[in-house]
Amino acid sequence: MLCQAAFDQWLTTIRQPLSPLSKPQATVLALWSFGMVLARSWALSAVSNLLAEGMQRNEQTVRQRLREWYYDAQRKRGTKRQALRVETCFPLLLGGVVHWWHGTHLALALAATTWGQRFVGLAIRVVYRGCALPVAWVILPAGAKHAWRREGLRLVRRLRPAIPPGWTVIVLADRGVYAPGLFRRIVRRGWHPFVRINTGGSFRPARAPCGRPVARFAPPPGTSWRGTGLAFTRNQVPCTLLARWEDGYKAPWLILTDLEPEARDAGWYGLRAWIEQGFKITKRAGWQWQRTRRSAPDRAARLWLAGAVATLWLLSVGGEADATIPASTLLDVTVWCPERPRTRRATRRRLVSVFRQGWVRLLVALLRQEPWPQGRLVPEPWPAVPPLAGDPDAPEVVLPGAA
Repeated sequence: MLCQAAFDQWLTTIRQPLSPLSKPQATVLALWSFGMVLARSWALSAVSNLLAEGMQRNEQTVRQRLREWYYDAQRKRGTKRQALRVETCFPLLLGGVVHWWHGTHLALALAATTWGQRFVGLAIRVVYRGCALPVAWVILPAGAKHAWRREGLRLVRRLRPAIPPGWTVIVLADRGVYAPGLFRRIVRRGWHPFVRINTGGSFRPARAPCGRPVARFAPPPGTSWRGTGLAFTRNQVPCTLLARWEDGYKAPWLILTDLEPEARDAGWYGLRAWIEQGFKITKRAGWQWQRTRRSAPDRAARLWLAGAVATLWLLSVGGEADATIPASTLLDVTVWCPERPRTRRATRRRLVSVFRQGWVRLLVALLRQEPWPQGRLVPEPWPAVPPLAGDPDAPEVVLPGAA
């Protein structure tokens, strides 16, 4: 019973970070994530069939057990069954990431997305080695008009207990989910927001008599600016503005953060692009979520927990393998190339994604009847971005284009 022995090892691995869950809940969560990894699918039929064949169990029994994972309490069999409150698992999931993480610097990305004609959602992801792992989310029916500010505040509040004191956490957010209240909540939690804003706002630099359009702080391509001040006219936010416009881009990046101007560069926001790979593995490159028949958002949210655990498993194993690739065989992306001064290398080039590397290593271990690889999360050095022309070195704020 090779598949049963492998499952028992996986169940032992996840019990520690998920110890607050009951034993039946942890077991079914392990079944779901284990079956998803082997089937490379989120589909109930594919997962239940594989588990039944591999573990020599009755398929209908396995199927019913998996179905009750995402059922409401009134749909479950038995009088003492309870529906899983998926929000309570978010700090456990992030705690598992922290447990396997090597280092004390973490980057989170907050983004809204749609899944076909069924769902819309807001998720916080840990960006890691060109990919992204969901650790908190809210899912709503597609077409529902909803302001994400309250949901973003709630997700940030849920995750805060999972981060140890002394860690440096940056939160990357795009223009669609920005809100002054969210910025302040992130700061109060001891994290550092990196929020992109539209060009229609205003910013008043320190010691300046009045505010000016933020678009003026990076007027031509190939320039950048950074300084402290107050953002917006109403609901003003004390912050640092990082403005950067590189050649080849249609518009500048305008980033708000609470860090000092000398501490970071707007290029750090490029880490947010890694969540696109997270979207990809959720769908066609991984779990095939685009084929789901789920229509209830609460059931989808519970099923997402199994997908997040399975993704964590693959990224930890694949990331460990990716970290062992000799640096001499890869493009060095942390060094600025003087021959191409307008080319920014945002991340290393991979022929095989970290997600797929993890899946291949687990599959090979299963075929060779070897113990499962024990993964760990070894982050890359964050990209180093050199100053562009117009980036002031002096502490005095000078408005670009001003007399």
